[in-house]
Amino acid sequence: MTTLTDPPKESFRLSMLIYDTRYRSMTIQVVALIGFLIAIGWLISNTANNLAELGKEPSFGFLWEPAGYDINQRLLDYNSQSPHIRAAVIGLMNTLVVAVLGCITATVLGVTIGVLRLSKNWIIARLMTIYVESFRNVPVLLWIVFAMAIITETLPQPKDFRGEDAIATMKLGDSVAITNRGVYIPEPLFSSGIGDVSVFNDAFEVSLDLMAILALLGASLVISGLIKKRADQIQAATGVRPTTWYARLGVIVIPMAILLYVLGFHLGYPELKGFNFTGGTHLRNSLIALWLALSLYTAAFIAEIVRAGILAISKGQTEAASALGLRPSRTMNLVILPQALRVIIPPLISNYLNLTKNSSLAIAVGYMDLTGTLMGITLNQTGRELETVLLGMLVYLTISLSISMVMNWYNNSVKLRER
Repeated sequence: MTTLTDPPKESFRLSMLIYDTRYRSMTIQVVALIGFLIAIGWLISNTANNLAELGKEPSFGFLWEPAGYDINQRLLDYNSQSPHIRAAVIGLMNTLVVAVLGCITATVLGVTIGVLRLSKNWIIARLMTIYVESFRNVPVLLWIVFAMAIITETLPQPKDFRGEDAIATMKLGDSVAITNRGVYIPEPLFSSGIGDVSVFNDAFEVSLDLMAILALLGASLVISGLIKKRADQIQAATGVRPTTWYARLGVIVIPMAILLYVLGFHLGYPELKGFNFTGGTHLRNSLIALWLALSLYTAAFIAEIVRAGILAISKGQTEAASALGLRPSRTMNLVILPQALRVIIPPLISNYLNLTKNSSLAIAVGYMDLTGTLMGITLNQTGRELETVLLGMLVYLTISLSISMVMNWYNNSVKLRER
């Protein structure tokens, strides 16, 4: 009688880490990781030793020293005696303002231009092609400088608004002034505001009025989403969708109106006094030029992404929608674009990141963003190259990762799910 037994297991030998394919890849990864950590450790040690010999041990105490310089465009109160950390926060907020406005504007323009490039009207399609090729083949820095020159040289001076022989007038019921020094718009004010709270040793202030508005808006949007979810459930169960737009609009508008009334919300309008406008919110030429240039430049790339996403959808989808009697505009909004988003979103993330990083070119037109404050004047005044550059890199990395996280979440929400 013959019995079958399992072959004896091979004992582990160190040579298997190199010659056995089951372990070789892991060995290479471990060796590479160790080598990388050794290189990083040597770099940090060498840098620390060199700084110690120069008498510049790493320290971030300079952030609480007086900055000694002014910032022309700012959202918070600031003066030359404010600490460097407050100047850095002002620069960060200026960077975020440009990034948010640029991403929104570039998306709207890019989607519109991408759709129009596929128009059957030959003139419109060719004009959109000229726009795309013109903007994406010229460096964005040149567009920023060009936009600044156009705004400065073509818009009227504040003195042109004065007197009976004025050659320029304010817009929107004398509430907006467009000049070669910038745009003056109404300023939101609160006569019964809650106040501000200083944080991080008076590095910056948090407006309690703004926090209350944002908290209420967030709660209203959540309730509006629950109303929509309930309507979806009723439609799925009965086939009839209840009308909910007035309820969803009401839970947002009515509580917000009550809160603004309690806070004493009103607008402060700009007025021409002397040689310039006073009051209101001043949007400087540097901000507008940077915003427009980055938006128009990035929109050219987004337009190509949108066009490619639409062309990736089968023509059968359009034909089926037409067979159901949908108009071309409704077909594009309800059938084509929702499906094209799965192709559009991943490269769109990269363009948002590029726009945010390109905002560091603001120094070319004198807009004081994070690069101009923390990694510009603060670096030159304090001589803390390592600390300021590391902080700047960390901030930009955080912003980029936040954008990627939000867009990846949205991308996962619209992707196809197999059953």
